[in-house]
Amino acid sequence: MKKLIRVLAFPMLCLAMLMPQPAGAQADYPNRAIRIVLPYPAGGIVDILTRIVAEKLSKNWGQPIVIEPKPGANGNIAWDQVSRAEPDGYTWTFLSPATSANPRMQPSVRWSEKSFIPVGGAVWAPSVVVVRPDLPVSTMKELVDYVRKNPGKLNWVNPGTGTSQHLNTAIMLHATKLEMTGVPYRGQPPGIIDLVSGRVDMMVASIGLVAEHIRTGALKPLAVLGTTRSRSLPDTPTMAEAGYPEVNVVAWYGYSVPRGTPQPVVEKIVEGFNVALKDPGVREALEKQSLQVMDPVSASGLEAMLAADAEKYGAIIKAADIRLDK
Repeated sequence: MKKLIRVLAFPMLCLAMLMPQPAGAQADYPNRAIRIVLPYPAGGIVDILTRIVAEKLSKNWGQPIVIEPKPGANGNIAWDQVSRAEPDGYTWTFLSPATSANPRMQPSVRWSEKSFIPVGGAVWAPSVVVVRPDLPVSTMKELVDYVRKNPGKLNWVNPGTGTSQHLNTAIMLHATKLEMTGVPYRGQPPGIIDLVSGRVDMMVASIGLVAEHIRTGALKPLAVLGTTRSRSLPDTPTMAEAGYPEVNVVAWYGYSVPRGTPQPVVEKIVEGFNVALKDPGVREALEKQSLQVMDPVSASGLEAMLAADAEKYGAIIKAADIRLDK
């Protein structure tokens, strides 16, 4: 009987040795190129952030990192693709409020935030409320009063349903009970162009994308969505300082891999991000975009942040009845 067991066990052992081992489980991860599939187009703040961080990670690891913008369907094309990718640590995607929001706005999608494991928290991304230069308001209170006197007559830039800018605008409008019309755009840059030209009235924008327009007077800043004032806009109050603390929401941006990626690989990527974000050159480049670099965070801490996003943005999606399939 023992001889029979040995006879059966030997070919099984040989077969196991011949089978390819998952690349993500190898101790020398990463040993080949990594691909980051972005849900947004090139040229926006997501693309800029990703290139800054990926360049440092690539240098530290000695492996290329290929950035593949794949916009469309409100980001669902990219997230759906990565959710079904091999969970080996070599395919990443971007992580933002929309990762939690999209499945709640469109239940028909085949993925959710639980389809991913967060592996890198990169930055806090405070936004700023800006208006066209000829709008007769200079503070948040003046904007609220003006919109209330002109309900439904003013509009705002929606750079994509479910983006942090859209959801934070929804939180602001819901908290202040303002009636404004959203104008859809494919990302922030084209919306900013129309705002500067006066074709739209207001926008909650990434500070790095509008700071220069503010400096030249092409746009007027009213308040920063953040817990502290922005170093780029030191004279612009926070929402709390402007009298609206319930609107002081700050998005965070990071990266994730498909659920099922081996934990040792997850931990190594998290460590890689934490090391890269300590680099003075990386920090300087990100801060020039008015992004606040995150302190080191653990894998479990990232999971908790993602869960908090799901609760926070799920509440406004339900309250404002935001849907992608309408």
